Amino acid sequence: MEPVEVEGIEQLRELIGRELGPTEWLEITQEDIDKFADVSRDHQWIHVDTERAAKESPYGTTVAHGDLTLSLVDHFRPQLIRNDGVKMGINYGFDRVRFPAAVPAGTRIRARAEGTTVDELGDGGWHIVTKFTIEGEGQDKPVCVAESVGRALVG
Repeated sequence: MEPVEVEGIEQLRELIGRELGPTEWLEITQEDIDKFADVSRDHQWIHVDTERAAKESPYGTTVAHGDLTLSLVDHFRPQLIRNDGVKMGINYGFDRVRFPAAVPAGTRIRARAEGTTVDELGDGGWHIVTKFTIEGEGQDKPVCVAESVGRALVG
């Protein structure tokens, strides 16, 4: 899917309630999980000990950190929307973050998004909320659902 190109706030408002996506698939490898464990310093066995996970994990393998999955919103976002009319955008945080299903090593994931809120802050600033749903290939439940909260300076 080609990203939707947005030049201004009115076009962003038109995306409220509209589903964008899906993105391209992205495989989450054990190497990805290990690197994230190193950076986050979260080396819990369910993520990094492949032998133990094969024996003791209900998934039969290691699983990605939920925070790794959440962090990939920033990978998926430009595949869904291009904000050429925005001078500067910042990540203001996330609301309503959930991980309904695990991401076993080797799983391919992709995302969909839906605009939910576009509010003016004044002085060219905007508060923008986008709901992201990340799904795992062949899984019934999403692997992550989160509202991405951003601030943008337009004009």
